[in-house]
Amino acid sequence: MIVLIGPMGSGKTTVGGLLAARLGTSVRDTDHDVEATAGRAISEIFVDEGEEVFRALERAAVAEALATHDGVLALGGGAVLDPDTRALLAGHDVVFLRVGLSDAVKRVGLGTSRPLLLGNVRGRIKALLDERTPIYESVATLAVETDGREPDDVADEIVAALGARA
Repeated sequence: MIVLIGPMGSGKTTVGGLLAARLGTSVRDTDHDVEATAGRAISEIFVDEGEEVFRALERAAVAEALATHDGVLALGGGAVLDPDTRALLAGHDVVFLRVGLSDAVKRVGLGTSRPLLLGNVRGRIKALLDERTPIYESVATLAVETDGREPDDVADEIVAALGARA
């Protein structure tokens, strides 16, 4: 299993699909799992029930996916904030897709469907990058730069770096 982590706009979903195709396996996204379980969009969960409820759903989705999925797994940007989730990642190939502020803002756009970006999008993304980057780095077994790169090139680098371990 390859687990992709990183902030919103780093390309986890896109690169995950490309990796799965290259490796002849499936891709799973825990954000999609949370939405399927809850029966509504993540933004609605945040508004209706708050971030704490969303994080509990996310924690359960990640634990279940790590236990049952053997392909490529893309985690939500904040999943690694949970210490239990970080502990579950030990022993897995965890790839941190690093993205800078400028590229993240371009990729995310106005962030209307992203509840953590309400208000000043650029400022919120910068704060999230500053807060979360050390956590991503602490759990990653591989970090890959995505700024100014095509998703295909990022996927190729991951396959080359992980080689036979994938």
